Parts: sequence; C-alpha cells; structure tokens
Amino acid sequence: MKAWLLKDFGLNNLQQGEVPTPVPQAGELLVKVGAVSLNFRDKAIIDGIYEPHLVPKSLIPVSDAVGVVVATGAGVTRFAIGDRVNSHLYSRWIDGEPGPDEPAYCFGMPLPGGLAEYMIIHQDSAVRAPAGMTDEEASTLPIAALTAWYALMDVGRLQPGQTVLVQGTGGVSIFAAQIAAAHGARVIATSSSDANLAKARAFGVSDGVNYRTHPDWEREVLALTGGKGVDVTIDVAGGAGLNQSVQATKAAGIIAQVGFLTGQTTQLQLMPVIFRQTTIRGIAVAPRTSFDRMNPFLDQHGIRPVIDKVYGFDEAVQAFEHLARGPFGKVVIKVAQ
Repeated sequence: MKAWLLKDFGLNNLQQGEVPTPVPQAGELLVKVGAVSLNFRDKAIIDGIYEPHLVPKSLIPVSDAVGVVVATGAGVTRFAIGDRVNSHLYSRWIDGEPGPDEPAYCFGMPLPGGLAEYMIIHQDSAVRAPAGMTDEEASTLPIAALTAWYALMDVGRLQPGQTVLVQGTGGVSIFAAQIAAAHGARVIATSSSDANLAKARAFGVSDGVNYRTHPDWEREVLALTGGKGVDVTIDVAGGAGLNQSVQATKAAGIIAQVGFLTGQTTQLQLMPVIFRQTTIRGIAVAPRTSFDRMNPFLDQHGIRPVIDKVYGFDEAVQAFEHLARGPFGKVVIKVAQ
C-alpha cells in the first residue's frame, strides 16, 4: 500500500513510499482510509518536539482517520465489513479514568497512523462514524471535536447560561465554540485576527478579543463578564499565557489545558491560583465512550465540522505547511480516490 513515512524529524523527512498492507489479527479491523485530519500533535511529532525518544523510525503519522472496514480478524463482533469507522487516539482507553500507559497505544505515534491507504484499528477502539458526515468531515472528530467535548461536558460540567473562553480559531477552539453554543452557553474567543473573530461569530462566538490589540486580554474578558470571569477556559496556547487564563477564569472555575502552542513550560504564579481556587486540568482527548456520547449530540444539533482546506493524498507536505500557518478550523487530507 501507499503510505507517508517519517524517516527522521523534520517535514523534509516525510516521504511517500510503499509498505506491506497490514493483516488484521484477532479482534482487529482492516480499514481502507477515506480521509485524515491534521492536529498540532502530528506536527509536533514530525518536528521532533513531542516525546521524540518514543518516535519509531519510518513511522506512518497522523492519528485521526475515518474509513471503511474491508477485512476483519477472528472474533470481531462490534463491526462488519462495509461499516464506516473513526480511529480513536488512545486506542486502549475505553472508559473511566486513563491508565498510566495510555500514550503507549496512541495512533500516529507510537502506533502506525492513518496517512496511508489502509490502517489497523482494534474493534474495541473504533467508533462508528456519523452517517450524515462526509469522510472529510468525520476525519476531524477524533482529537479536535472530542477534546472540546470532553473538556466542556465531561470535565467542565458545562451548564446552559455559563460562559466559555476559547483561544484562537483552530480546530479544538471552533469545535468548543460550536458545542458550547449548542448547549446554551456564551462563548468568548481570543485571536490575533479581527477577520477570524468575525468569522467565528457564525459558529457560536458572541464576543471576541484581539490579543495583539489587547495584550492584557484577560482584562477584556473580565470586562465582558462583569468582572466575574468565565466558567470554563479552553487553553490551547500554554506557555506564559496560562497566568492570564487564571485571571480570566472565575473563582473556582476550570481551565482545561489542552495545548502548548506557545510553549510546553510556564512559570505559574501560584497566589492567583490559590486565591481564585482555580482548577487547572490537563486534557489529553478522552475515553472512547465519550466519543460514543458526542456523536449523537453533534447529529442532534446539526453541528458540522469547519474545514479550512482539503488536500489530496500526494499533497501531505503542503497540508502540514498549511497547519503550521494556523488554519481557521481543520486541515484535511483526502486519502481514498
């Protein structure tokens, strides 16, 4: 089969080649990949800044995929040939709290990912793809949508009438805005682009703050909430800005730390965290059962993924370059022709 292989760190070392088509073992599905979507995790793996010591050589990257089951191993009962399924990043995290070794079983690193014509997914990990979505749309769900859903609904216990802060207009943030607005919450977004903030209003954002125009953007968020702060913050930036997220979040509020776009380390000011009694919760996607709960919600509320651009399979490098520039919504690669 055709596959993109990461031979070494750096986008120039992502090369298309041919490898043997995998054979499904007991409990496994062989999936003909229809489309994949890119996440910052995928870029960080290629760049060598995401657990580089764990990255195998000649890795097939990209975790998020959708495709059709074309063969099954012995004992498969959850799915049948012809079913359309999504991958799920943490392939062994099915329900409840994560185990200590979940990252050892992630698609796209260290397990082979979806940037190939076929991939193996265990039946227990696979999720039935929404019937009303195209392959391109469904491919965006496993990390971006599910991270937003889990942070807001399972961890944040979001209630109608509460307020959510999202950072930027990438995949996780746009999904969070859509889900929160559909649930009856108010959404405030930050961005460096007034144009993107204007576009985000179509997807549930009610107020926007340009953090270049307002470097002390947390003050603007406090002003928009009458000095109270937001109930839940989806922090995709990390770095020193986490201190601003603390200030922008209400007393006893929740910060869902889902990303590290501006840095993997921060010097956290503890007194505001203590006095505001802030909960800072790391979010690494979610269990499969959360995915199972999310898809009916998306269907019920007519939520469609926001895709910035779809690339062809031969254009994987260009797709990653687009991701590096900062898309509005998701970047997708169509695999099946």
